[in-house]
Amino acid sequence: MSDSDRQSALAALVAALPELDWIKEAPKIKRLSRDFHWFSPVLKPQLEEKFAELAVRPRDEDELAAVVAACAKARVPLNLRGGGTGNYGQLIPLTGGVMVDMTRLNAVTAMGSGTVRAQAGIRLGDLEAYTRPHGWELRCMPSTWKLATLGGLFGGGFGGVGSINYGPLAAPGNVLSVRMMTMEETPRIISLQAPDALLLHHAYGSNGIVLEIELALAPRHDWIERLDTFADFSTAMAFADALARSPGLVKRQIAVFAAPVLDYFSDLADAKVAGKHGVISVVGCESDALLPAMLAQHAGHNALHFAEGENSGHSLIEYCWNHTTLQALKIDKTLTYLQTAYATDSYHQQALTMETQLSDEVMSHIEFLRDMNGTLTCSGLPLVRYSTEERLNEIMDIYRSQGIKINNPHVIHIEDGKQGMVRADVVAMKRACDPHNLLNPGKLRGWEVRESLPDVHIPGVN
Repeated sequence: MSDSDRQSALAALVAALPELDWIKEAPKIKRLSRDFHWFSPVLKPQLEEKFAELAVRPRDEDELAAVVAACAKARVPLNLRGGGTGNYGQLIPLTGGVMVDMTRLNAVTAMGSGTVRAQAGIRLGDLEAYTRPHGWELRCMPSTWKLATLGGLFGGGFGGVGSINYGPLAAPGNVLSVRMMTMEETPRIISLQAPDALLLHHAYGSNGIVLEIELALAPRHDWIERLDTFADFSTAMAFADALARSPGLVKRQIAVFAAPVLDYFSDLADAKVAGKHGVISVVGCESDALLPAMLAQHAGHNALHFAEGENSGHSLIEYCWNHTTLQALKIDKTLTYLQTAYATDSYHQQALTMETQLSDEVMSHIEFLRDMNGTLTCSGLPLVRYSTEERLNEIMDIYRSQGIKINNPHVIHIEDGKQGMVRADVVAMKRACDPHNLLNPGKLRGWEVRESLPDVHIPGVN
């Protein structure tokens, strides 16, 4: 479609649906076309000139369906956004088109005993504020939970706070079902139970429009947030590992930071953590009294300790996961990061080896979690002193040579990052639900080779 034809099609959309909340001002559209892709010095130049041409905020599913139908008929690309907290350009449109802000579709639609169903646009902080008075909380949430939406976590996220107990979001039992809309001239509404619902997970909204997600919940706990410091990295890792392996200690979050990562946490400077190695943990109040003895065994010192809500609304969670990268970039914009997955049987030694081998160039940041099978392991989000793309690739190869998997955060294609391969079932979902390749086009590499992939039947979809 030529530029003039595209502009005519966009003008026709607005004219046909004048009652919708269209956003036509270029600065606002550009803002809605951004996420945290600038964490990557590789992605930033690739994506800095990529913007939608029009944006809209549907107030309900009927308005969303009207936009979808009109875009499908006119063959106009469509991208979805929630809180815009993704780190590798998940929402950024490569081919212009319409940006749909989903944040008004933010209702809790069902609350059960240990389950909740909510619309994709609800912020995770608001969702947990709803569930906690009922005695339940989220099993998994990112460090950006105050802004991130449920649909954004599902479409572009991995794990987060709570993954020490329940694994990543995609672990069996965490996501129960999804309700979705197809990208067709007559949009269909489809309900998918797990595991088929997971075909939409971490697909960047490229193979279906997620409307509602049903989650399993965790029992609510009253939490204590801690920052403990250590003289060396190995001792910090040993303390965190002991805490993670203690089955009777209730915890929600464990992260390890090699020096000088804590130096970048400027808001914590009064705690005198500069130059030290640290562990941030979130533990149940019933277990907190047992931590001082464990800390003493590892020659650690408690720098911060407070109950939930006692710290003027601030949370140490906002220094974990990829908030660590954000905090560091506030101080030093030359930094970037990697995403690593350690082996379940040797994660401890692997982490120590990499800290020894690369500490001049890479600052270790380790997150404890359970893998898809429930086995204790670690994921790394190390800070890297960026020099060139070539050197960044060399560093990734050094990790791989030690048996550490890299989930590359410096690529735009789904398969080149976490997914790691072209999946016929994910592509089959797109073929059935987005036959004209209008949803976030260009992000799913498998679309280009779809004819060579085996047919996959997805019950109720194709």
